[in-house]
Amino acid sequence: MRITVIAVGRLKERFWKDAADEYLKRLRPYADVRVIEVADRDPGKRGDDHALAEEGSAVLDAIRPGTHVVALDIHGRALGSVEFSEHLERLALDGRSAVTFVIGGSLGLSADVLSRADERLSLGPMTLPHNLARVVLLEQLYRAFRIARGEPYHK
Repeated sequence: MRITVIAVGRLKERFWKDAADEYLKRLRPYADVRVIEVADRDPGKRGDDHALAEEGSAVLDAIRPGTHVVALDIHGRALGSVEFSEHLERLALDGRSAVTFVIGGSLGLSADVLSRADERLSLGPMTLPHNLARVVLLEQLYRAFRIARGEPYHK
C-alpha cells in the first residue's frame, strides 16, 4: 500500500519529529509511507478565510490523481483501531492501494479540501494540535498493519 500524509505545517519541535520519524521507520516493512508538509499561512491582515483558502489550494495541489483521500476531521467517522485496520484492508482489496490522509493546521481544512475528500475520519471528539494528530495517525497506521498481520503490539 502507498500512503501519503499531507500535513499543514511543519514539525518544529524535535520531540514531534522524533516521534513521527520513529513511526515512519516502523511502517517501512508494511507500506510505502511519505509525508508532504504544506506551509501553514499566517492570517495577518487578510484574515483566517484567506489563509485557509491558500492552505487548501496547496493541499489540493499536493494530492496525487487517483488516490483515495481521507480528511482528518473532528466531524468525521470515528473508528477503533481494529476497525481502522479492517478499513485499510478493505480499501486495498477494493483496489485503492494509494491512500492520502490530510491533516489541517490550526485553522482546520478548507471546504474545498473537505469536498475533495472521499471520506472523513475523526481521531476523536477532542481537538488535537496538528503536530500530535500527525503522530497519532502514524501510530495508528503502524498499529493497523500489525493488527492485520496478527503481529503482537495491539492490546
